[in-house]
Amino acid sequence: MNILVTGGTGFIGGHLAERFVSDGHDVTVLDNFDPFYDTRIKEHTVEVCRDRAENGDGSYRLVEGDVRDADLVTDLVSDVEYVYHQAAQAGVRPSVEDPRKYDEVNVNGTLNLLDAARNTGIERFVMASSSSVYGKPQYLPYDEEHPTTPVSPYGASKLAAERYACAYSEVYDLPAVALRYFTVYGPRMRPNMAMTNFVSRCLNGDSPVIYGDGTQTRDFTFIEDVVEANVTLLSEDAADGQAVNVGSTDNIEILTLAEEIRDQIAPDLDLAFDERHDADAEHTHADTTRAAELLDYEPTYTIREGVEAFIEWYRANRDWYEPLVLAS
Repeated sequence: MNILVTGGTGFIGGHLAERFVSDGHDVTVLDNFDPFYDTRIKEHTVEVCRDRAENGDGSYRLVEGDVRDADLVTDLVSDVEYVYHQAAQAGVRPSVEDPRKYDEVNVNGTLNLLDAARNTGIERFVMASSSSVYGKPQYLPYDEEHPTTPVSPYGASKLAAERYACAYSEVYDLPAVALRYFTVYGPRMRPNMAMTNFVSRCLNGDSPVIYGDGTQTRDFTFIEDVVEANVTLLSEDAADGQAVNVGSTDNIEILTLAEEIRDQIAPDLDLAFDERHDADAEHTHADTTRAAELLDYEPTYTIREGVEAFIEWYRANRDWYEPLVLAS
């Protein structure tokens, strides 16, 4: 199959591209190498994908460009059967400083892809949404019927993008699915995430820093579970036109997460605390009933198992990864 992965050198997009190439598909990656974090992590992902292509049946093509370039997007979409749209301007906190950029990339960029997809005809359009669309919880865990009242420009932009995808599915008969990810983590993850910082600081003898009192909770989802949900959509149409939660079904206090990582790496370290950011969500917790029913989704990693796997990977890749984490 011919697959376009936007944002395909990033964390989630890179893992999808790697899996698709390994499975024998022909993959085109579109990425603008935005320096939101050290782009050398993305360059490493490209090397991994190219190695997979050289050693397998799939092919890999990298196109440096932007989803805001409508002509480029149209050309790329016309050559593929599936679009996995992972490109986005990421970051809840930075979105407060520059909300219009998030609208330009996350909303207008998505519309460019959707227009190209409905005009050229594809098998399926799968886009990355976010648990940030829910905002303040009225109840937990979040199911897909929970009100969507995002509290950050980032969350608002992701909600607008997914609503466009579902609307295009309805009015243009374009098979489209929005996957609402819940705090994805794992190998090659962004360096400016809590889990990366906790692990890095503990390995270097520094106290992990918690923003707020640590009672905030997160549903952390291991990257391999996210990849499996996406792969299922190559052949499953039951979720077309819908938004679907992809989480771990578990959640953990940030304080407990920091303690868990500290205890695995450097038990004698104290914890440090700093001021919490207003745009950060208080709690996230996914109800994945819809994903189980439509996609046969069942997460295989508990949070503690995933943390252990990430620490093991971090240690094995510390020589190249940690300098890039520290540089961010």
